[in-house]
Amino acid sequence: VVSGGPLENPYKLKQFHFHWGQRGRQGSEHTVDGKSYPGELHLVHWNSTKYNTFGEAAVSHDGLAVVAVFLETGDKHANLHRLTDALYMVKFKETKAQFKDFDPQCLLPKCRDYWTYPGSLTTPPLHESVTWIVFKEPILVSEKQMDKFRMLLFSGEEDSEKQPMVDNFRPPQPLKGRTVLASFKL
Repeated sequence: VVSGGPLENPYKLKQFHFHWGQRGRQGSEHTVDGKSYPGELHLVHWNSTKYNTFGEAAVSHDGLAVVAVFLETGDKHANLHRLTDALYMVKFKETKAQFKDFDPQCLLPKCRDYWTYPGSLTTPPLHESVTWIVFKEPILVSEKQMDKFRMLLFSGEEDSEKQPMVDNFRPPQPLKGRTVLASFKL
């Protein structure tokens, strides 16, 4: 659950996912002063106080809150390894694996300073239903951990042509008059 700050109600976690690039610095869906990061974690929450279903919340202006965390290459992330070490089980499209007792809060940075703005989903249908909360401090992950994301495939196990799951991010978009607020002094 995420609450406070720009949110009037508590928002319940629905899912979390990652975006990353093929190599180098591209992969994040947000930038800071034009700087992108190798990856970005999204923790998708919905306003379960106001809406009965996630689907209803996803099309409402105050329905979703997405907490975004930049991934920067550096030291191995002690908590992320449990997730990245299990990725081989879901290497191919439409494969599933049980993953229990993992609290994604362990992936949040120590410093909780953030930027926030009203925006949209980054995948179609791009509903303008998201309060974005973008943490200022990235978490450090090793290049080896990033490579475990990059070994995933968009293709199925039986497909003759293997399509790497890389560059699964939407490039940063213009603000279009949106105001970005900071929780900290600039």
